[in-house]
Amino acid sequence: MAVASKKIPAPDEVRIQTALLSVSDKAGIVDLARALNEKGVRLVSTGGTHKALAGAGLPVSDVSELTGFPEVMDGRVKTLHPGVHGGLLAIRDDADHKAAMDAHGITAIDLVVINLYPFEEVRAEGGDYPTTVENIDIGGPAMIRASAKNHAYVTIVTDPSDYSALLEEIADGTTRYAFRQKMAAKAYARTAAYDAAISNWFAEALDFAMPRHRVIGGVLKEEMRYGENPHQKAGFYVTGEKRPGVATATLLQGKQLSYNNINDTDAAFELVAEFLPEKAPACAIIKHANPCGVATAPSLAEAYRRALACDSTSAFGGIIALNQQLDAETAEEIVKLFTEVIIAPSVSDEAKAIIARKRNLRLLAAGGLPDPRTPGLTAKTVAGGLLIQTRDNGMVEDLELKVVTKRAPSAQELDDMKFAFKVAKHVKSNAVVYAKDGQTAGIGAGQMSRVDSARIAAIKAEEAAKALGLAAPLTCGSAVASEAFLPFADGLRSAIAAGATAVIQPGGSMRDDEVIAAANEHNVAMVFTGMRHFRH
Repeated sequence: MAVASKKIPAPDEVRIQTALLSVSDKAGIVDLARALNEKGVRLVSTGGTHKALAGAGLPVSDVSELTGFPEVMDGRVKTLHPGVHGGLLAIRDDADHKAAMDAHGITAIDLVVINLYPFEEVRAEGGDYPTTVENIDIGGPAMIRASAKNHAYVTIVTDPSDYSALLEEIADGTTRYAFRQKMAAKAYARTAAYDAAISNWFAEALDFAMPRHRVIGGVLKEEMRYGENPHQKAGFYVTGEKRPGVATATLLQGKQLSYNNINDTDAAFELVAEFLPEKAPACAIIKHANPCGVATAPSLAEAYRRALACDSTSAFGGIIALNQQLDAETAEEIVKLFTEVIIAPSVSDEAKAIIARKRNLRLLAAGGLPDPRTPGLTAKTVAGGLLIQTRDNGMVEDLELKVVTKRAPSAQELDDMKFAFKVAKHVKSNAVVYAKDGQTAGIGAGQMSRVDSARIAAIKAEEAAKALGLAAPLTCGSAVASEAFLPFADGLRSAIAAGATAVIQPGGSMRDDEVIAAANEHNVAMVFTGMRHFRH
């Protein structure tokens, strides 16, 4: 049953006379408090914040002066008291509320400045269970929610980045209703994201994969000029997960990344991370969230050249991801082609200077590579809901491959199979990938028919061969990967026609026997992985 409103109109301006400051992040709080004090605002504080303000020589009351009760239980209980919450929730223009305040000696609190215990940071740093639980804030969210609900009279500030806006707002000692509304909206968003982080951590810690209620929260990193298209609005929100990638990377040069840049850069870096840097340099080139070339080689520059050779036409204006530090030689090669974004774990000073010639080229240093095996969640919106799933962290190296044909693959074919399957995992379904000697030979992505994906990949290989002046496309003698089972033999026959001699696929089709028979007929080696990698 809904609670009836007293329908008392909110005043436009409220004079700030008493402020309660209780922050975990002390950045800027002393300067803010000093400015408030200069305006004659009474300062009330708690614990470490009180100590910081008093240490700066500011006149500050302890919250116990409002409650008449000391902080107890190591500070767990200090603000959960009518002396605080009455001062936050009282409707100032209501006679009954005013009488209650007078009767119980409750002081009105006009401004609340709070930021919460660093739960997200402790979680991201891998804190143990007791430490993480101890960093769940109770009093802070309660005061934030109370203040935000009563924004008709109370100003709530939860983000240090809003301190300057607050000081500008109270130049005349008051806050306007529109400002209090805006701060209240931000406050509820903050507590929602905080609670989301806590609930998701519990689900993860207790292996509760799909709880009844699921919320995903984030902090706005930047508002974008537009979304996928100019008529769409967009923002980039970060969750606090410390997984190296576009969300944590440092932009070394270039203009703001667009919505599409971020989406493609994430796809590129996640793909290149499949290839361990200690084994070989690797390069992935992405266009519209699909790889148009991937390669490993003895040097990073050679890996880039080999990746580019797969489809140099599509690579124009693409995203380049590297699994090792970007060096000068590789940078010299990359700047020959128009490229939107480069992302690498790190960048040498020489490479930075070379890339600087292209002022609009965005250069990102991620500080490391994401671990493909790390669990996590992915989300996609649908009308009226969210689709949540665990991250696809399956690795072909961890699978027990089953040879299903008369001929087993050679060692080289097996290496090419694994390489192709790693790439296929990151290609939109239906996906078919040809690979030879650690290099993609042709990629077919996102077709309604797997046969068409196989044919398109072969056509791409033929075009690349012509551009490179090769006598035959690299699909000749290649391994081919399908990210899901081959439902009919026609897809396999298309791959064989392109020159593939080995096939890797999940298996599991009703017509597996038919597909295996076709492979045996052409002396093609085939292995089943037992794992598929749909990507929609």
